[in-house]
Amino acid sequence: MSSFQALAHIRFLLTRRMKYKVKVGHAGTLDPLATGVLILCTGKATKQIETLQAHTKEYVATLQLGASTASHDMEHPVDEVFSTSQITRERIESVLASFVGESVPQVPPMYSAVCVNGKRAYQLSRKGKDFEIQPKMVRIDEIELLHFDEEMMQMSIRVVCGKGTYIRSLARDIGEQLESGAYLTSLCRTRVGDVSIGNCITLEQFPGWLGRQQIEG
Repeated sequence: MSSFQALAHIRFLLTRRMKYKVKVGHAGTLDPLATGVLILCTGKATKQIETLQAHTKEYVATLQLGASTASHDMEHPVDEVFSTSQITRERIESVLASFVGESVPQVPPMYSAVCVNGKRAYQLSRKGKDFEIQPKMVRIDEIELLHFDEEMMQMSIRVVCGKGTYIRSLARDIGEQLESGAYLTSLCRTRVGDVSIGNCITLEQFPGWLGRQQIEG
């Protein structure tokens, strides 16, 4: 499910409850294969979206080392494999530390919503067009290695970052710095600003939650 599909579902439920079309917007998309915090604003609160989008975000990601995909996640099949004999926990720790900073250059994924000459990058990629995406500066506050499986060559990291950071691109860049490859096998956004995943309700829980609310039209 995409962020837009989640938003449309909630808007349908709210509109049915309120008996008029409710304005709904989200404060930062999630990739279709990602899970976690998606902040939705309704009515007058949609004016807060731009402010909410600028808030610090936290993610937990699992990376498969030694291979790459076109989208840097599992949306596309593996297109290249690399050696992993040089990868150790100590080297991973050193590489992760090198990505922490206020102005870290990052090239967004070719399969992303970034605009290139008025077109979305993913649209151009799906048509097989050749194009280039310019790097942008992102802010990465923390990267913590949570787990490393040397046999499976998989690692889990926690990332605290600023607006516009692509964790898929970070995975790609980590793989390159390890003189290998890497792509995401899972991604969960665990926090946006002060809103953590523990404060959230699921799409399945929303109808019951909505039914318990006292809402004035």
